[in-house]
Amino acid sequence: MFSRPGTVLARYLALAYVLLVIYASLHPFAGWRDLGLSPFAFLEAGWPRYWTAFDLVVNVGVYLPLGFLLALALPMPVLPRLLPSLLAVLLGSGLSFGLESVQTWLPSRVPSNLDLACNALGALLGALAAFFHGERLFLRLTHWHGRLVADLPHAELGAVLLGLWLVTQLSPETLLFGSGDLRSLLGLPLAVPFDPPVFQLVEALIVGASVVALGLFARTLLAPRWPAWVGPPLLILAALGVKSLALAVLVSPGDAFIWWSEGARLGLLWGGIVLAVLAWLPPNWRIVLAGLALMAATVLVNLAPENPYSAAALAAWRQGHFFNFNGLTRLTAALWPFVALPYLMLLGRRL
Repeated sequence: MFSRPGTVLARYLALAYVLLVIYASLHPFAGWRDLGLSPFAFLEAGWPRYWTAFDLVVNVGVYLPLGFLLALALPMPVLPRLLPSLLAVLLGSGLSFGLESVQTWLPSRVPSNLDLACNALGALLGALAAFFHGERLFLRLTHWHGRLVADLPHAELGAVLLGLWLVTQLSPETLLFGSGDLRSLLGLPLAVPFDPPVFQLVEALIVGASVVALGLFARTLLAPRWPAWVGPPLLILAALGVKSLALAVLVSPGDAFIWWSEGARLGLLWGGIVLAVLAWLPPNWRIVLAGLALMAATVLVNLAPENPYSAAALAAWRQGHFFNFNGLTRLTAALWPFVALPYLMLLGRRL
C-alpha cells in the first residue's frame, strides 16, 4: 500500500468531521433512558410518519463530505483503486447505523431507517465523487497547501485547527473570537455580574488576546515565501466575515454587525498593533506568545459577565433545524483552546 498526495490532510479532516458528526447526532447528551426496545428496532419500522424534504437533504448532505474524506483518507492498495471508496461507504454507513442505534436511548432523538438510508446515500455519493474527482482535487489542494503552509511537523493538523476556529464563529451567541467557555458545559455560575464598563474592558481584552494568539498561530504556519503581514490579517478578516454571515443568516440581516461593539473595536485595534510587532519575532517566540495569549483569552472568557448581545441573538434566533448545529458550534468553541494549546506545545518542541 502507499499513501496518495493529500492523504495526511484528508485523515485529519476526516477525523475532525467524524467527531463533529458524532456530536451532532447525539446532542444534547442528556436524558438517557431505556424503553425496553431493541436498539435495532428502527430497522423494522415502516416509512416515518413525520419527515420533511429538508431533513432528507440534510441527512444526505452531512454524510457526503464524510464519504469523500474517508475515501481519500484510506491508503490505496496497488491494484483495486475502487477499494478505498467501497470501504468509505461501509464506514460511513456503519457510523450512521451505530449512531441511529444509540439514539434509541435519547429522548430528544428518534432513530430512523430513512435517516440511515439517506446517510448511506450521502456516503456513497461522497465516495463516488472521491473516486472520480478526489485525486485531482486533492492534488491541487496539496499543491496549494505546500505553497501556503510552512514545512513544519503536523502542519496539516494546524491548518485543520485554524479551520475549526473559523467554525466557532458560526454560533451567534458566542462572544467575538471568544472560545474555551466551560461554564455552560460544567454548569458553573457566572463569576462577575454584568456591568457595561467591566464587560467592555473584558471584551476588548478577549478580542485583542485572541487576535494576537490566532495571528501568531497563522503566521507560524504560513510558508516563508509569504510576507508576515499576509496570513494573520486574512484569517482575522475571514473570521469577521464568518461571524457577520452567521448573524445575518441565523438571526437577521440587520444584526449582521452586532458584534461591532466598542469593546470589539478596541480589542481589534490593540490586538492588531501588538500582532504587527510580534509577527516579526522568531518562530519559537511566536509559538510561546501565541500560547500565552490563548491561555489569557480563555481565562478571561470564563470570567466574563453574561454577553447581552448573546441574549439578544438567542431571543431573535429560532433555532429549529439548527438546534444540533448550535450545539456543535458551541462544543467546538468550548474545546478548541484545549486542543490548540497542546498542539502549540508540540509544535514548539519540534521547532
